[in-house]
Amino acid sequence: MKQRFHAAVWREGNWFVSQCLDVDVASQGETEVEALAHLEEALALHFEEPRASRLPAVRMILAGA
Repeated sequence: MKQRFHAAVWREGNWFVSQCLDVDVASQGETEVEALAHLEEALALHFEEPRASRLPAVRMILAGA
């Protein structure tokens, strides 16, 4: 499902930086359009369900005195 987010775009040197104002995600591109497209892709990845390529090793540890 598509969601709406607020984004800011500004120029830094030769690059345009795009930042989502609702979620701590940012990206960049050579043009404003490219920076926003990259931000859209970064947001999609940010909200994608995590998938482990390999199951992590789970261990018990003791901590403290």
